[in-house]
Amino acid sequence: MIYIGIDLGTSAVKLLAMDEKGVIRKIVTKEYPLYFPRPGWSQQNPADWYNQAIDGLKELLTGIPASEVAGIGAGGQMHGLVVLDKHDEVVRPAILWNDGRAGKQTVFLNKTIGKEKIACCTANIAFAGFTAPKILWLKENEPDNFQRVEKVMLPKDYITYKLSGSFCTDYSDASGTLLLDVEHKCWSQEMLEICGIRREQLPDLYESYEAVGVLRPELAEMLGLPPGIKIVAGAGDNAAAAVGTGTVGEGHCNISLGTSGTVFISSKNFRVDSHHALHAFGHADGHYHLMGCMLSAASCNKWWMEEILGTGNYAGEQAGISALGENQVFFLPYLMGERSPHNDPSARAMFIGMSMDTARRDMTQAVMEGVIFGLRDSVEVARGLGIEIARTKICGGGAKSPLWKKIAANILNMDIEVAETEEGPGYGGAILAAVGCGEFQSVECAAEKLVKIVDIVKPEPELVKKYEEKYEKFKKYYPAVKSLFP
Repeated sequence: MIYIGIDLGTSAVKLLAMDEKGVIRKIVTKEYPLYFPRPGWSQQNPADWYNQAIDGLKELLTGIPASEVAGIGAGGQMHGLVVLDKHDEVVRPAILWNDGRAGKQTVFLNKTIGKEKIACCTANIAFAGFTAPKILWLKENEPDNFQRVEKVMLPKDYITYKLSGSFCTDYSDASGTLLLDVEHKCWSQEMLEICGIRREQLPDLYESYEAVGVLRPELAEMLGLPPGIKIVAGAGDNAAAAVGTGTVGEGHCNISLGTSGTVFISSKNFRVDSHHALHAFGHADGHYHLMGCMLSAASCNKWWMEEILGTGNYAGEQAGISALGENQVFFLPYLMGERSPHNDPSARAMFIGMSMDTARRDMTQAVMEGVIFGLRDSVEVARGLGIEIARTKICGGGAKSPLWKKIAANILNMDIEVAETEEGPGYGGAILAAVGCGEFQSVECAAEKLVKIVDIVKPEPELVKKYEEKYEKFKKYYPAVKSLFP
């Protein structure tokens, strides 16, 4: 059978067809625009997501026997606010995960309502990128739009709704709204009252692998597919990526080097970081996870390469980098503010330590190192909780760089395990669809059978020592410049 995974990213939707053995038959990518109407704002048109997803499905299905397609699952960018009116029309452009406009509302939740109260309701504190502060922003700044809202949903759930008619979400994605009682897996009535919304405006909750409906008959006919194709709830992109790398069950780690960067630690039991530097979320395997998230990861490298250097030759720029652990230039990777562990939407990126002999390759290296130093901040928080992390899987666009994986292994001082398939959320979405269709007994069983490790990048003791000294310096830079940010 064939299972389709949809990865609804920030810059494009990627669709893949996977068979029951985990072999990817075909991949299609469709891009769409991202809008920055004001500094710190980030928006998209949900119609762009859907139109490109449908076009992508048409292309994906070319050459694939329609009778073999059994299910569809989506992984998608988290935290985005998508609101529909009573006619199921989009009320306003979606406010995305990396949008920083809700700083005032975040302060209101954390200071006026109080972090302890918010954490008691949800297991997390407010971050500007989360959905609840965006709802408060909408209520305060666009009251007419707020009054029109009948449905509040997340980006990938808009696609699921359009495909199946099911108004639903899953626990992993819902965890990032700051509206979910994560431990007890239900919407928090207290948070709904704080945000001024009703339970019926929120979607029904499912495990990520549960079937929520079938493909709408008119879409099945248009796509040339048989009736009854199951649609599963899917997952937030990081949870879906973790499934795609086999990071399920107890005590496993996955690092994502995508547009954003994450350190994802799976757990069978609910747990929280008392300092709330790490998020406590539900996982797509039916259990839980801790996650540290930095807002700009591979996007830092993309910005440096394409906007500053004006080149798309990533491999060529990295080819001249050899003096690992000896670079005197540092980069703070806060292009869109930062979430974990600083929770500072006003933070900004900067280079530190340049001199007359600083070369282009030094700055390229500094960008790559700065991202991994930022991820290590979250790793250190996890280690402070007594979580032993000796190895990690890796995924995302940045994971295709051998140099970046080597830098990561030595800055983090852990084995970097490379899976045979590095398609992250799309692959995870397809696996969830396979579980929902009964191909596998559980997500853990599916991951065990389908995910194969083909390479391990090990840390080198001398480099680890050098990077340890560099990280001690890196840790001092953000506190030193924090007061300079607007």
